[in-house]
Amino acid sequence: MGLKAHSWHQSSPNNTSPMNRTDRLLAIILELQDRKQLRAEDLAAIFEVSKRTIYRDIQALCEAGVPVVAVTGQGYSLLEGYFLPPVSFSPHEALLLILGSEVMAQNFDAQYRTAARSARRKIEAVLPEALHEQVGALQNQISFVAASSADSPVSHDYLPQLRQAILERRTVRLSYHQRFSEAGESPHSIREVDPYRLVHRANAWYLSAYCHLRQEMRHFRLDRIEQLELLPQTFIDSSPPEADQPQSTTPRNLIIRALFDGVAARWLQEARSFYIVEEIETEAGVLVTLAVRQEQEVLPWLLSWGSQVRVLEPESLRRKLAEEAARMAQIYQETPKSY
Repeated sequence: MGLKAHSWHQSSPNNTSPMNRTDRLLAIILELQDRKQLRAEDLAAIFEVSKRTIYRDIQALCEAGVPVVAVTGQGYSLLEGYFLPPVSFSPHEALLLILGSEVMAQNFDAQYRTAARSARRKIEAVLPEALHEQVGALQNQISFVAASSADSPVSHDYLPQLRQAILERRTVRLSYHQRFSEAGESPHSIREVDPYRLVHRANAWYLSAYCHLRQEMRHFRLDRIEQLELLPQTFIDSSPPEADQPQSTTPRNLIIRALFDGVAARWLQEARSFYIVEEIETEAGVLVTLAVRQEQEVLPWLLSWGSQVRVLEPESLRRKLAEEAARMAQIYQETPKSY
């Protein structure tokens, strides 16, 4: 049985004194709640004590009313449905839980938003008055603000359906609009996919799923899904490759090099492109190398820098930028109409 690394055997801030028995008894309960079942030798290894000590600890827990179940050859577990009484929080622990619940409320759909705020109220309700005041003061000094419109309301509407599909391992059919379609393809397509996980990244929700059309793992941004349907067929969870970073599996073989002037160099770190693979400081500025699948992926980003960037290669991208700049200049040379 693989064991997670813990430092239960140390309890003091400077890690010099061993864990006392009371702390160890509580930690054993937490381990059993987390792992569901552990043998005496497993617990002995975790807490760096003898099996005999673990036997005595388990007996003490049983005498205290904790429903520990022992199964010969399998180990110890807690009776199903048993939970520890409410625990006490330090000001920092309570603050992190409350702030965390608010972040979740800002980024989830209505169902989880309600649950997050309900959890927050329960935490606040059990805090002693003095601690409640400390947490309130800290809340006024620290806050998290979600991006104004990173996700559309429609993308949030799909979250409950996708959670259900992931839990039930059901294939879904979705109508998807790609921002950059491959050569000769329509940007709109109908896909059947096996959903594995939801990923929240850069203020947007993505679905990591096995695409039946592409025969590989793909990532679908939820606010680009126009329709979604859960299908009756199910799939076997075959542990797909780790794919938590929402990006296409198509190789990024197109190399772009661009020179940013000295003024833009400082701000480049605050508005980096996902596609940057190298930055080199030169006398003329910062030489940036990007790897993309197609030029359109970085065209808007490069245009946003105006005259502070000069693309060196490829020549095809230089022409596209020049043509777009000419069209923009033409627009501003025309007399604006009143609307």
